[in-house]
Amino acid sequence: MLTRFILIQTSHAGNVGGTARAMKTMGFDDLVLVAPRWANVLRREETIQRASGANDVLAKARIVDTLDEALEGVDHLCATAMTPRDFGPPTRAPREHFASLTGLQAEQTKRPGGVAFLFGSERFGMRNEDVYRCHACLSIPTHPQFGSLNLAAAVQLIAYDWRLALGGFALPPTTPEKPPADAKALAGMLTHLEQALVAVDFLDPEAPKKLMPRLNQLFNRAAPSEEEIHILRGVAKAMLQAAGGGKR
Repeated sequence: MLTRFILIQTSHAGNVGGTARAMKTMGFDDLVLVAPRWANVLRREETIQRASGANDVLAKARIVDTLDEALEGVDHLCATAMTPRDFGPPTRAPREHFASLTGLQAEQTKRPGGVAFLFGSERFGMRNEDVYRCHACLSIPTHPQFGSLNLAAAVQLIAYDWRLALGGFALPPTTPEKPPADAKALAGMLTHLEQALVAVDFLDPEAPKKLMPRLNQLFNRAAPSEEEIHILRGVAKAMLQAAGGGKR
């Protein structure tokens, strides 16, 4: 699905770079700037620095004079604004609205072919006439007494929720857990550890109480691997050597 991020009359070059970075982290690269303050904003040093490696998004980005030029191929518009407009589109939380665009309801009707997210000027926000053109006004659920977001931060939140609605990305593969050591290896380690605890005067062999059974239960729950058993035996060996017990 075509996804476009449109910044209208952006006044800070750093926010353009920050937006490019936010988009790239979520797998989007269609950025359009409508009448930005700087004609060369895509090449400004601050923009490139804040993009932090998202130079391909900046290279593909377009600058246009009007919002109409930015909407080619888009059939669903989402404004981003904290304040609902009296005559504007319905105000909805991003995830709620995105579910309606991508879920079962959308399949039964018609999914949009292209979606655009509109972000207004840092100084003035979204103009009423631009909001009125949109199908929905997205309001990020922030703290009621402090809801002001940096432009690039707002883009990051919208991009993240939209990527989740589209299916998200798989987490990187994790290293498979090693199987636990067998009972014999665990018993040998506990015997070695008991010797070390006696050597450092932590365990009184004449009155051991329940220390070793409790440690046995602890290690059974932990299910240490063979490699971890070797580490623990190394600790026990060092304790014995430090206590003058020699090698075991």
